[in-house]
Amino acid sequence: MEEYLDAASALARTVPGFLPRAQQVAFADAVASTIVRRGQLIAEAGTGTGKTFAYLVPALLSGGKVIISTGTKTLQDQLFQRDLPTVRAALNVPVTLALLKGRANYVCHYHLERTAKEGRLESRTEVRYLRDIAHFAKHSSSGDKAALSTVPETAAVWSDVTSTRDNCLSAECPNYAECFVMKARREALQADVVVVNHHLFFADVMLKDEGVAELLPACNTVIFDEAHQLPDTATLFFGEQVSNAQVQELTRDATAAILTEAPEARDLVDELTALMTAAKQFRLAIDRPPGKYAHGAMRHDEFAAELGKLSALASRLAKDLAVHAERGEQLAACARRAAELQARLLRWSGAGDEAHIRWLDVSQMGWQLHTSPLSIASIFEQQIASAAKAWIFTSATLAVNGDFSHYQGEMGLAWADTASWASPFDYEHQALLYVPPDLPAPNQAAHTEAVIAAALPVLKASGGRAFLLFTSLRALDRAQALLRDAFEREKLDFPILVQGEGSRTELLDRFRFLGNAVLFGSQSFWEGVDVRGEALSLVVIDKLPFAPPDDPVLQARLEYMARQGRNPFFDYQVPQAAISLKQGAGRLIRSETDRGVLMICDARLVEKSYGKRLWRSLPPMKRTRELAEVVAFFAAGSVS
Repeated sequence: MEEYLDAASALARTVPGFLPRAQQVAFADAVASTIVRRGQLIAEAGTGTGKTFAYLVPALLSGGKVIISTGTKTLQDQLFQRDLPTVRAALNVPVTLALLKGRANYVCHYHLERTAKEGRLESRTEVRYLRDIAHFAKHSSSGDKAALSTVPETAAVWSDVTSTRDNCLSAECPNYAECFVMKARREALQADVVVVNHHLFFADVMLKDEGVAELLPACNTVIFDEAHQLPDTATLFFGEQVSNAQVQELTRDATAAILTEAPEARDLVDELTALMTAAKQFRLAIDRPPGKYAHGAMRHDEFAAELGKLSALASRLAKDLAVHAERGEQLAACARRAAELQARLLRWSGAGDEAHIRWLDVSQMGWQLHTSPLSIASIFEQQIASAAKAWIFTSATLAVNGDFSHYQGEMGLAWADTASWASPFDYEHQALLYVPPDLPAPNQAAHTEAVIAAALPVLKASGGRAFLLFTSLRALDRAQALLRDAFEREKLDFPILVQGEGSRTELLDRFRFLGNAVLFGSQSFWEGVDVRGEALSLVVIDKLPFAPPDDPVLQARLEYMARQGRNPFFDYQVPQAAISLKQGAGRLIRSETDRGVLMICDARLVEKSYGKRLWRSLPPMKRTRELAEVVAFFAAGSVS
């Protein structure tokens, strides 16, 4: 691979700032070898290695069909629109590319026309959005809503003009010939390289509905970028869910179907109203604040009664809709959906089994009932064994102090090859790890106040230019209020940006533009965020990112591991925290010239026996507990 990635290569001539890196070449060689052998490779590549080019070059040269799955739609678009065309042009290889997203990303002609005819949008803004979407659908070649900048992705009207697995009419649709989803699938089937995302990949593996299942048999190589996200994504899709949102969609679609295909059966609308009312009553019967709860925590009579009522109404609706199913495809589809809704409700309320955990996710107004596997290892192992192809898993955070056994165990990849390449950045001189002394324990009420008190002099030394990352929204809210007060007292004018005040992209754009801002973020800012240069010179992490102890899935997994005679804390919780900590720490140094301080406000990192395992998993930066050293570090200026 060296000739394609050295200083004289076409990539070096094409890509501004391209630097040849031994780690990148070694990574590319390992990928090429895995593709030839149709093996399995777990590859950790530190920040700055250039892992995207390292797997794209051998993948495009391999001559086979390749599926690349990314962690987010943003990365998916970046790969398809920028990275893949760049590498294809540099290598001068005649490969065809396709982008495949879930059906909810494409405008549905049928639902667009139906929504326009019904005229039931509630605001002028939504009506204006609908006009924009209708114009877009007439002129777009892809129908991908990401290409329509005038309508926010969060706009409510999107759910009315896109399809779901449940309400798609498939080949029975009058607009089937011009369907954007089918067009995207056809292009993916014909392409040499197809870019998807993890949610789409696993949804399709389970549901055989999004087009990936058709691609897999002919595919030679599957590459998972941001592979550290796979265990959580797979857990979601290898399980089963039912929610109030599904009930809402069913009642909406069934009402429209009755009015258009069987208007004389308007009495069924009363049944739909009753079902929707029962879904709301069920939320009241849960009688818990927003959060996650195990099935066993819901043993009171009213909960069981309302769940039974909801199931009975779904059963009655399924039978009554089935009577009219021959009147139209929409009615038939709604009858099947009502029957499946009842079946899922019954399964969730039944006896269950030892291999799964049943739990609730409760929001202010809604609910989701989940059944999740305690382990996905055997399920995913079967998926891999069923197809003789190369499987490559890569991320900057897969190992714990060089050990991949935790990830291998989670994913059923015991026999996979593993390799790790350190970042080419000079962390010894570019970064400093600071753990403030005399902090209260993270579980004490005074901890957040102590974090802000300890961060204030560091923020003065850094001139703002900081991310403050928190493990909970509650701590984040408290901390940003405290820092605002402190800035007012100290007459500091560093701008404060807070997660939720805008989209992540908007906040990051403002952060870069301002140059001296302090940004408060929680989970969504721990990974996938790239701020290069002096605008980000300090990352403060409030505490070690152990998963919340009240998470029902975590609790069930820990109990499951204990029954197997394992140590849940050291075998699961510590490795998980190490990987999450590496993600947060990875926001700091993003280029050869970046320089900054990583401040972790949790004394367990240096005082507990497992702390060594955590900090040894971080890049090799100097460590200190002295504020004076931090101040001196910032005073020393930029990287030479």
